[in-house]
Parts: sequence; structure tokens; C-alpha cells
Amino acid sequence: MRPALLLAACVSLAACLGTPYERPRLDVPPQYRFAAAESTSPADTVWWTSFGDPTLDELVAEALRNNQDLRIAAARVDEYHGAMVTTRAPIFPSIGYNASSGQNRPSSQVVGKGNAAVVNSSAAGLTAGWEIDVWGKVRNQAAAANADWRASEADRRAAVLSIVGAVTSGYITLLSLDAQLVTSESTLASRRKALDVFEKRYKGGVISKVELSQARYQYEVAAAAVPVLQEQIARQENALSLLLGRNPGPIARGRTLVDLGTPAVPAGLPSEILAQRPDVLSAEQSLIAANARVSAARALYFPTISLTGLLGVASLDLGNLFDSGSGTWNYAGQVAGPIFQGGANVGVNQQADARHAQLLASYQRTVQRAFADVDDALIATQTSAERTEAQRRQVEALTDYARLARKRFEGGYSSFLEVLDAENSLFNAQLLYSQGQRDRLLAHVDLYKALGGGWVDAAAAKAPQPKYLP
Repeated sequence: MRPALLLAACVSLAACLGTPYERPRLDVPPQYRFAAAESTSPADTVWWTSFGDPTLDELVAEALRNNQDLRIAAARVDEYHGAMVTTRAPIFPSIGYNASSGQNRPSSQVVGKGNAAVVNSSAAGLTAGWEIDVWGKVRNQAAAANADWRASEADRRAAVLSIVGAVTSGYITLLSLDAQLVTSESTLASRRKALDVFEKRYKGGVISKVELSQARYQYEVAAAAVPVLQEQIARQENALSLLLGRNPGPIARGRTLVDLGTPAVPAGLPSEILAQRPDVLSAEQSLIAANARVSAARALYFPTISLTGLLGVASLDLGNLFDSGSGTWNYAGQVAGPIFQGGANVGVNQQADARHAQLLASYQRTVQRAFADVDDALIATQTSAERTEAQRRQVEALTDYARLARKRFEGGYSSFLEVLDAENSLFNAQLLYSQGQRDRLLAHVDLYKALGGGWVDAAAAKAPQPKYLP
């Protein structure tokens, strides 16, 4: 067979070994289960600015600049780029050099007594080698490494999404704790005054010790809540400080919880998740890499074809190294292939197939989880708003109840137990209302995180950048 025909046959066989990647068929729902009819805001908007708090905006910007996890993620992208460059290097010929110089004295028993002179030898040359990638093993390994690199960049963008969401959620939680602390301190101060009055009345014989004990109990309930909230605030500030790349310390506040704006519910289609969620993009790139590694594993069954060559000079005397006639060269071809390896290549192929199956299922699970995240967040934005409004009305009703109960007690129409019940219920309702306001805002944060979108690109551009981006 002629060389050209042999090469053509090899190329045709190599093409059969590689399986081009095709995106798996996915069951994409036509719409979100809990989509809001009034959703008009695009998911690409820089949504955290919608809260209307410049302090929050500054904290997010600081976290994007200084967060250590984002620095690690950027460096990891460069690491995968280096691995990709190394993996694809065998596609190209390798060129090197060598030089040697030495002396040799033959045994006198071999050359004759008195003739064992010292022989000087020197050589220098260029070497070249190239593995002809007939079966596509190197090309598929390089394609896999390139997909790994792209997956690492998607992971970096996922880290950006996570950090922005965590800073915003942490700040909202901090404002909620502030509101609960204000409520607790205000209630504590009010009950301190009431307790002082009750102690005077008890000394004057107006009330019994039972009623005094009930008033003291009310006071201690509020007193116990204050240090718990102070600890939670300190812990939340420390957690936010770490996200910002700072040492633990205080966090500045801008607006109060009730003054924060509410981001609009973004509009979008389920299919858009496949193109804008970083975790989905990363999972698909990992699947692409696994697909390429399956093809590379198939190539292990076939021989490798290598070419090597040498171009240089050699001489028995260093001074004559570059004289006419000292030139030397050689070239050689080599074919090597497996015959029996105890199932080593079979095992490699089984691993590649199993890894591909795992990553296929992981990709499909990631997409399904993405749809579920969006639906969860959509229903949360609806129900949390309804729940918060109900809690507001509950606070209003309990405020009236506590006021009227105290009037009835002061007028002698009821016992202090009614006041105790009313004021404890009001205190708990006020704390729950602050938590409800927090949950309502956090639902919007979760929704934008679940959708992904172009805002991740805008945020990622402000984060530490890799030297090499796909």
C-alpha cells in the first residue's frame, strides 16, 4: 500500500475513534411553575442596587475586590490554563539540543602494550521528535483540558454569584438583627419603667407580690433577648468581614431594614438557565471534557507513530569539532503498540466511560436543580410578601390589644395576666415581623442568584482577574 493511501486510511479510522460532543436532550419546562404575571425586570440587571442603599453597594464592590475565595478562583483558572498548554504540547514537534565532551583510554590488553593513548571526543547537535497524532489521542486530551479550563472559569463566575449573594443576604440579615435589637431594647426600657412602678406599688400595698413577680418576669424576658441579639450581630459582622476580605470587625450600615427598597421580580424563560447559570455551564464543560477523554482512551488500543532526528557535529578533538567532515545526522521512525497489558487499557476505557456517565447524570441533575431553585425562589417571593403583610397587621392588632389590656388593668377590670399575655405576644410578633421583612428581601436575592444572568458578568469584571481567560 502506498504511503498516501496508508495515511488516508489511518485518518479515516482516527475519525471513527472520536465521538463529537452533542448536548444531551433535556426536558425543559415551558415556563416556571410559580412565574409571576407582572415580572418585567430583566435578570441581567445589577439587582443589589435596587435596595437603594449605597452602603450595601460599597460592601459588594469591596467584596468583589478583596474576597480571598475569588482570588483563589482566579488563580485556579490560570492553573487549568497551564494544564491545557502542557496537555496540547505533544501536538507540536519537540526540538532540543545536546552537547558532550569526554576522554577515553582503551585497555592496553585490547590495543596492544604501549598503544593505549587517551582519546578525546566531542559532539554537539539539535534533536527533534514528534509523535504523529493519527488516532487523535493528543488532540482529544487537549480538548478535554480546554474544557476543564472553561469549566474553571464558569466556577469562578459561580463564586462571584455566591459572594454577591452572600454579602447582600448577610447585610440584610444584619439589618434585621439591628431591628430586633432596637425592639428588644425599647421593650426592655419600657418594662424597666413599668417594673419600677410596680415595685413602688408593691411597697405601698397596692398590688400583690404575684403581680410584682409577673412584671419582673416580663422585664427579664426582654433582658434575656438583648445579649443574644448582640452576640448574633457580632457574629454576623464577623462573617461579613471575612466575605469582604477584612479581619473581623464592625460593619457600616446605611438604611434601616424598613427603608430598603425591593428589587423587581425578574422575567425569564426556563431555557435561558442553560446559557446563564454558571454551575450549569461548568457542568456542561465537565461533560465535554469527559466526552473527549473517552475518545482519548479509545486511542490507547492503537499504535503510536513517532519520528526522531539528530543534526549535529562530532569530532575526536574539540578543536576540530566544526571542521569540514565533522557533520553527523540521523533520523528514525518508530511504531509501538500494545499486545498484552493485563487489561490496563481496558481499565482506562472503563474509567473514562464511567466518568462520562457520572458527569452526564450530574449535568442533568444540575439543570433540574436550577429549575427547582428558580421555582422555590419564585414561590418564596410571593408567600413571604403575603406573610409579612399578615405579620404587620398582627403587630397592629397586638399593639391595640396591649394598650387596651393595660387600661383594663389600670381600671381594675382585669388581672395583670391579661397585660402579661398581650405584651409578650406583641414583643414576639414584633421580632417575627422583623424576621419576616428579612425573609421577604432574601427571597428576591435567592431569585436573582437562581436565575444567574448577565449581572454575573458585570460583577466578575470587578473581581480579581485570571491572567488567561477562555
